[in-house]
Amino acid sequence: MASNGIDSGKSLIVSFGEMLIDFVPTVSGVSLAEAPGFLKAPGGAPANVAIAVAKLGGKASFVGKLGEDEFGRMLADILKQNGVSDDGILFDQGARTALAFVTLRADGEREFMFYRNPSADMLLKPEELNLDLIRSARVFHYGSISLIVEPCRSAHMKAMEVAKEAGALLSYDPNLRLPLWPSADEARKQILSIWDKADIVKVSDVELEFLTGSDKVDDETAMKLWRPNFTLLLVTLGEKGSLYYTKNFHGAVDAFHVNTVDTTGAGDSFVGALLCKIVHDPSILEDESKLREVLRFANACGAITTTKKGAIPALPTEADALALINGA
Repeated sequence: MASNGIDSGKSLIVSFGEMLIDFVPTVSGVSLAEAPGFLKAPGGAPANVAIAVAKLGGKASFVGKLGEDEFGRMLADILKQNGVSDDGILFDQGARTALAFVTLRADGEREFMFYRNPSADMLLKPEELNLDLIRSARVFHYGSISLIVEPCRSAHMKAMEVAKEAGALLSYDPNLRLPLWPSADEARKQILSIWDKADIVKVSDVELEFLTGSDKVDDETAMKLWRPNFTLLLVTLGEKGSLYYTKNFHGAVDAFHVNTVDTTGAGDSFVGALLCKIVHDPSILEDESKLREVLRFANACGAITTTKKGAIPALPTEADALALINGA
């Protein structure tokens, strides 16, 4: 992959999908019904990845649709303030910006309730895409929430096709949110419907179990998700680190132990860190010692993101990540 005419000047990472506002209870460890109040936290996995990249010094752009409302304008401003290009952002007059109420239960895991009926991100049409922007991507990153309904599904398929034709690496993090899908079976079917098209795929241990139907998180189970055209398959294990699989080698990289407050955005931070490094040195994908070093960096970024509430405020800079690595 490294020497097949990759344009080294082409370092843009384009992230496609939803951006929304998470409403998080003002106190931890309660159900949504018990929460005395809520703080608004900008989120949406693809947008988090774009900001993670920009905060680490990479070039990022976000493609998606927001409501022509106070919240939509606020989210567009947050992208700009964090150094993400807004060339791919559209506003919908008729639909609201998506909202999600998210609580961290006493065990630190999250519970979701979504308001998308329909929300602006679901109404992005193929003909509204900024194709020039998508063609200029070195990496095109996406999730699966944009596959749930039309017209956004068609826009997603079109953007992927255009990015691939232009020579981008396709990066896929399904980011499973079961409450948004009509059924678990439909979620599994649609998430896997575009599986073969990606170059880089990252799943969590929970997603691995969901997609394979296995209750084991091991090499054999992970290889059920491997496809011949993949360059890299990653399985994140939270506080147990991450597993990696390429055509020629595989292994595990340990996590960093930190004081976890909120796991929101940790996976997005991990992905952003990885993509940032790959655009600057594609040979990482073929050199195991380089890849391990990059995954250690990505694990550090993921860990730091869990030490504060909310995804975006917690995303680290390169200096933050290096401080954790060097202090370990």
